[in-house]
Amino acid sequence: MMLIAGEMRRRATKTLSRWLSCIRFDEVAALQATPFIGAVLAIGAFSASHVFALALLIAGNVCLVAHVFVLNDWAGTDGDLMDPDRAGRTFASRGVTTAEAGYVAAALLAASLVFFALISATALGLAIAIAGLSVAYSGPILGLKGVPLFNSGLHLLGGLTHFLLGYAAFGPIDARGVLVGCFFGLVFTAGHFTHEARDHDVDLVNGIRTNAVAFGKTRSFMAGLVLFIASYCFIAALAALGYVPLPLVLAAAFIPPHLWASRRAVRTGLTPDSLRRLQRLYRAFFAIIGIDMIVTVAFF
Repeated sequence: MMLIAGEMRRRATKTLSRWLSCIRFDEVAALQATPFIGAVLAIGAFSASHVFALALLIAGNVCLVAHVFVLNDWAGTDGDLMDPDRAGRTFASRGVTTAEAGYVAAALLAASLVFFALISATALGLAIAIAGLSVAYSGPILGLKGVPLFNSGLHLLGGLTHFLLGYAAFGPIDARGVLVGCFFGLVFTAGHFTHEARDHDVDLVNGIRTNAVAFGKTRSFMAGLVLFIASYCFIAALAALGYVPLPLVLAAAFIPPHLWASRRAVRTGLTPDSLRRLQRLYRAFFAIIGIDMIVTVAFF
């Protein structure tokens, strides 16, 4: 009996490990900051009474973002298998079937909704809205991932809603929350245009009509650059108007290095490698802005 029980545990552990391999943990980790910053702005100053709600927010957001990425991979698995750069990182390459990936996505969504329901009805509603935007973007019915401009509109709404998810967990949604959320929406949308420029060749082969495929890689890249510059200016303006801490006016200082790095990417032909380097750089810039926002709100 002990041998049988041990074998069952090993099989269960192996199965769980395979299922967890579906999750893009690096991407999930990168998207934890947005609702957390929203929570910090709504709270103002931390106290022991906020710890439980913050734990629920983090747990719910981890599951929700993981669901979004697993759903995206589940819906686009055929195209990913045709891409030499992605084929080795698909869930199929790890021995996970399409059905199993679907179950993992559903389980992650269910868990996230339970966590958000424990916070508030508003938080639950926003989580459902984000899941709905994800289905509209990645799902096989609407498939707005392949509809130019609409796909970017979903990222604008998604960035705003993701920020409000944390903001609404600790206070009512007000003008300040919406305005700061628009900053995150701009950043999400700008990143989406840049990501589509990076994946232009693969999306073209797979017949996915992204903005880069429809309008050209350079136009998509430039649209992203314009939105990035707008986002730096927007958060600096919000700081000057008092909606966020005044030190964030310095966010405008990232415009020159961002322009310089973008020019370098253009001169190298907007290759996937050059755009990945640019993505790493601007993600570092916005990470600094986010840390500045958290520190100045929470401790000053």
